[in-house]
Amino acid sequence: MIWLESRSHPTRRRLLQSALGAAALLPFAAHAAPAGFDDWRERFRARALAKGITPQTWDRVMSRLEPDMSVFKNFQKQPEFNEQLWQYINRRVSDWRITNGREALNKNQALFGRIERDYGVERGTLLALWGVESAYGDPLVQQNHMRLVFPSLAALAWNEPRRRAYWETELINALKIVDKGWSTPEEMRGSWAGAMGHTQWMPEVWLNVGIDYDRDGRVSPFGRPDDALGSTAKYLVNRGKYHRGEHWGYEVRGPGGAISGSRSYLAWSRSGVTRVDGEPFPDPQASATMWVPVQGGPQFLLGPNFYAVRSYNPSMNYALAICHLGDRILGAGPFAQPFPGSERALTLAEIQEMQTRLTRAGFDTGGTDGRVGNDTMKAVRDFQSRAGLLPADGYGGLKVLARLRQGN
Repeated sequence: MIWLESRSHPTRRRLLQSALGAAALLPFAAHAAPAGFDDWRERFRARALAKGITPQTWDRVMSRLEPDMSVFKNFQKQPEFNEQLWQYINRRVSDWRITNGREALNKNQALFGRIERDYGVERGTLLALWGVESAYGDPLVQQNHMRLVFPSLAALAWNEPRRRAYWETELINALKIVDKGWSTPEEMRGSWAGAMGHTQWMPEVWLNVGIDYDRDGRVSPFGRPDDALGSTAKYLVNRGKYHRGEHWGYEVRGPGGAISGSRSYLAWSRSGVTRVDGEPFPDPQASATMWVPVQGGPQFLLGPNFYAVRSYNPSMNYALAICHLGDRILGAGPFAQPFPGSERALTLAEIQEMQTRLTRAGFDTGGTDGRVGNDTMKAVRDFQSRAGLLPADGYGGLKVLARLRQGN
């Protein structure tokens, strides 16, 4: 998800993730507005029109809109799952995402080829971002987990005191999108915080970064993935400083963990650092930094393109998951060095079996499709608590599956 001011608000990614499993969509006109909303709306109307919003668009979107007050429950009561890094990676670099990423590539070979020619961004990176952000544009994600964004943004712009100016700006940006004819209020469904489409754009990104890559006369993160993926590549180049022709980095072995700072791959090689697959570094003069996320686990040399991915979301763990998922989709294997105390990731069939057994035991996983979201994690945590499996961390792995098999 692209947050343009993500570095100034490190919890924002965690807040957005709670959109999955959120409450059902609210109609634009539901019940009477809470006290004070009508007065705010009238004052905000003047500000919106001063920013160029037409009265027709205002009336179409805002005149009968009621704020979605459930956003504040999401804001204040986030589901907490204290994942270790290996658990975080296993959940995102799943069999389902790898298999469906390869299918998505097969269906969109020409698009990814064009993006690589135009922007130089590796297809693996874009596939991984697409898979993590929207399950490759699965319409069921939109149908089951997304809500109308205007009632959400209106609630935040009206009644979220710490960042009201930010939310008002994003609400005006969303109105501008309707004003341009790029979308409709009914189509604009997303997370409770307003992120939308294949690669989860906020309205500001849609307006100022998005491009009409499919040349249909409008910019849209919905429908065909061309605009979303082309614009995401542009974002990684322009704002992330993505380097054409360079890989994000490599899992390595050697004594470089105590060395800080950026050095050339040639210098790392001379200090005894080698790729775990035994291959040479393609560009010895390119620069990289060493990162050992967990002592005793895999270590990595990270190039500029790792940090380009991190510009999309400021979490190092997120960037590693994206980069690793991209490699796996394109045929690479798991990390050679396991994380301490880690389990192998469950296969797709094993995850589906776990979900089926949890459902039979009375725990709601939200489906048995092999995708692990907040519903499945909550079901796992509740099962762990009942079964006395500690820690009850919500991670559905081999230990949970083994216990479930004992009970059935």
